[in-house]
Amino acid sequence: MLRAVVVGMGPIGNRHARLLAEDDSAELVGVCDIDVTRADAASEASGVPAFNDAGQMLQALAPDVCHITTGGHEYGSDHFKPTMQAIEAGCHVLGEKPISNDIQQAQQMVEAARQRGVCYGINLNHRFTPAATLAKRWLDEGRLGHLLFVNMAMWIGNPAESSPYFHIKALHPHTVDVMRHFCGDIEAVQCFATQAPGRSIWSTAQFNLRFRNGVVGSLTGSYDIQRGHPMERCEVAGTAGRFVIDDMWREATLYPAGDPIKQVYTDPTFGGFAEQGGFEHTFRTRIRRFLKQVAAGASPDEIDGSGADGLAAQKVLAAAIESLENRSVAVVD
Repeated sequence: MLRAVVVGMGPIGNRHARLLAEDDSAELVGVCDIDVTRADAASEASGVPAFNDAGQMLQALAPDVCHITTGGHEYGSDHFKPTMQAIEAGCHVLGEKPISNDIQQAQQMVEAARQRGVCYGINLNHRFTPAATLAKRWLDEGRLGHLLFVNMAMWIGNPAESSPYFHIKALHPHTVDVMRHFCGDIEAVQCFATQAPGRSIWSTAQFNLRFRNGVVGSLTGSYDIQRGHPMERCEVAGTAGRFVIDDMWREATLYPAGDPIKQVYTDPTFGGFAEQGGFEHTFRTRIRRFLKQVAAGASPDEIDGSGADGLAAQKVLAAAIESLENRSVAVVD
């Protein structure tokens, strides 16, 4: 059984701790937050020791796995230090998205994990639902034929005002990762954005994308549309058919070309984003996949939703911001 700890005990960190405690392959042994009140509350809820320094916790408990669920500016600025500490301690790391909005720091974390030989994953949980897994199987089986295009959309009401590019950096690691998961690496991006009334950030954006394999795509995202209805959609099409995944990955539909009979999968455990049990299920499936891969002895480059995947998504978003600023098509580094 893998000994696991969590660093960063906000709402997301407590969700990680709860799901680790219920997983048969892991034992939660410690929680950590620089805020004493939050650390103590998480300790009381989970029944494991609390720490206020990640390095001290890693030294005292020698865990196998460390979940980094810190936040910070643009949701990702506080990941770097505890991630590097955990990697140096020889821990396998599952970090929250975005990996980092500082590309250089993200590269350092990925390289450190590679050199240390530990597994490094990012909580890109939208690719790990049963609907997404089935859609990927359809793709791998050749049910779509030669890929042509992908259309993706995600929206969520978030009134937070941070950097001008907060919405792009914080929300779209998910969408870009899903598009890369199905269609491969992205080589160029063009981004347009707008500010909703009363907003000071680019709160709604439209991306045009070109993939290295020739696929073309579009992505629409917004922090201006409230919950209460489907909030995510992905359509991938090829010469032999297309699939559509709806409502935060609740349902996947395969439309074979030239065939009026479609195939539909509905996830019975998934109630949609408005029902938090459904959203939590995406965390459960992602965490379970990471733990299973680590327990099975997967090599770092075999990890699904890896640190390298998280870095690749942030590079696409950095290019999108470059495009928006320069009013041009930007090449992904």
